[in-house]
Amino acid sequence: MMKSKDDARWPDPGIIKIIGIGQSLRGDDAAGLEAVRMWQKTYQGKLTRSTVQVELAELPGVGLLNLLDGSQCAILVDAVRSGARPGTIYVLGENQLDAFPQASGSAHGWGVAETLSLGKQLMPSAMPEKLILIGIEAGQIQLGDALSTEVRSALPEAARLIEQYVLDETAPG
Repeated sequence: MMKSKDDARWPDPGIIKIIGIGQSLRGDDAAGLEAVRMWQKTYQGKLTRSTVQVELAELPGVGLLNLLDGSQCAILVDAVRSGARPGTIYVLGENQLDAFPQASGSAHGWGVAETLSLGKQLMPSAMPEKLILIGIEAGQIQLGDALSTEVRSALPEAARLIEQYVLDETAPG
């Protein structure tokens, strides 16, 4: 249980996992990794609770399910491809992932939506109660590319959104 300043109690939200997903050597595909790193640098030191865990996952595939294990809430940050302008940010709940265009999803093959769908089928009780995907539209993803200017410019907003959802989960409600 956590206490507020007036000594009222509310349930501890449990473990919150923030997972940055991507490939660091493929340009904008590193957006998820870089957004989580920016959140760590900007906000993590201000946390008042120790149950927020951060993971950086290069190409987790179905290993993402292991990273989610034990969390009550997961905030996933990944590059997506939908044809929108690079740097566009999407915030999707778990149920909205299925509605995201079929041609989109992860910029690196076996995507988050497919992995979560598999997890719901194979191990529903191990999935987080709340799941949020912050997707950053990727442009260039060739091997050796750096982050594009558009995606780099979107990182502060993505980090702010991560912080917003962390605070939403830790605040009394």
